Amino acid sequence: MEKVQSRQARKVAAALAAGALVAVLGADALRGQDRREPTPIRQNPNIDRPITNEGFDSAVIMLLQRLVAAYGPIADNNDKPNPYTRIEPFGEPPPGNNGEWAAVIAAEGGPDGRLYVLHRCHENSCVDRPEPPVVVLDPNTGRRLDAWGEGLMAFPHGLHLDHEGNVWTADVGRGDAPGGHVVRKFTPDGELLMTIGEPGVAGDNPGRLREPTDVVTARDGTIFIPEGHIKNGPSSRISKYAPDGTFIAHMGSTGQGHLQLSAPHAIAIDTQGRLFIADRDNNRLMIWDQDGNYIDQWQQFSRPSGVYIDHTDTIYVADSESWGPDNPGWKKGIRIGSARTGQVHYFLEDIESRDFAHSGAEGVGVDTYGNVYGGVVRRRMLERHEAPTVQPTRGATWGPGGN
Repeated sequence: MEKVQSRQARKVAAALAAGALVAVLGADALRGQDRREPTPIRQNPNIDRPITNEGFDSAVIMLLQRLVAAYGPIADNNDKPNPYTRIEPFGEPPPGNNGEWAAVIAAEGGPDGRLYVLHRCHENSCVDRPEPPVVVLDPNTGRRLDAWGEGLMAFPHGLHLDHEGNVWTADVGRGDAPGGHVVRKFTPDGELLMTIGEPGVAGDNPGRLREPTDVVTARDGTIFIPEGHIKNGPSSRISKYAPDGTFIAHMGSTGQGHLQLSAPHAIAIDTQGRLFIADRDNNRLMIWDQDGNYIDQWQQFSRPSGVYIDHTDTIYVADSESWGPDNPGWKKGIRIGSARTGQVHYFLEDIESRDFAHSGAEGVGVDTYGNVYGGVVRRRMLERHEAPTVQPTRGATWGPGGN
């Protein structure tokens, strides 16, 4: 019934737009026989040329064309099939916190077949909390296998499993609270191998980070870190580091241009080595090469909070914020498509996709069986979307794409 209503809504919108367009053109034709010079109808003091009836009609026509063009992708990508089965909540919670999950921000499968989950210790923060932020689960049963990272993090935000099985975390931080503004590299058992940035200290000079939101590594080990969690903040950028943690470059700046970002929220790499950046506050995925050169931008995946790409170049994009003033018309949920063509194939609609007060899955990841996971912050849980055909596909989540 909902899909029929969606199709009817599209037809009604198209008819209204066409009717308005005909009305404008008809009025223009009636005036046309006796038209000499267009009559100015208002003057903009900021420009020398008056706005005319003719110019006004053209502007209206252009606006209607843009509205029709914009409405189609929104309706279409809100109405994709969903072959997955939702299970929520999923997974045995970590020890402490009264046996409950805190805000879950990310989950990814590793080459060891285990599922790694990042959550925020107690409610929505790890500051002065004893609970472990990293929880390791059996993806088949949800049973907790391990948990670690106590006392290290302030506001965990991003998670990445590299092709060697190392676990990377990004800690946005909480002001000057100890632990934040860093990216860390761990073994699968929680041994700390590397820290990029100075814990608790935000900075813009090489070697320091300001609100790192995520991290991803290329096949050669090069590290890419999106920074700047605040909308239109001073340091929306991607920082590039060598495999040993040596600073290479800052790429991008704050804004809406092709080489600009506003609070980049997540990052992934495809099999071609291209960077896919969740430029959330600009409602787009930005695609750059590894030197920070612009390639493309996509808006068909809605307002991206999380992005993940597997070895087949299947892309998974989590939209946790739409259906409000920031991105009206779009529903919250996880869209799955092709990183090669940009096509959206599936839409895993959130259970409250039209509730502006609720945030949907913010982080998104996949296990070695193809099951999709969403980290839900406000409802403080891990959701699982079971693949229609569950078969082992080891390597699918950590192949050449860098994930």
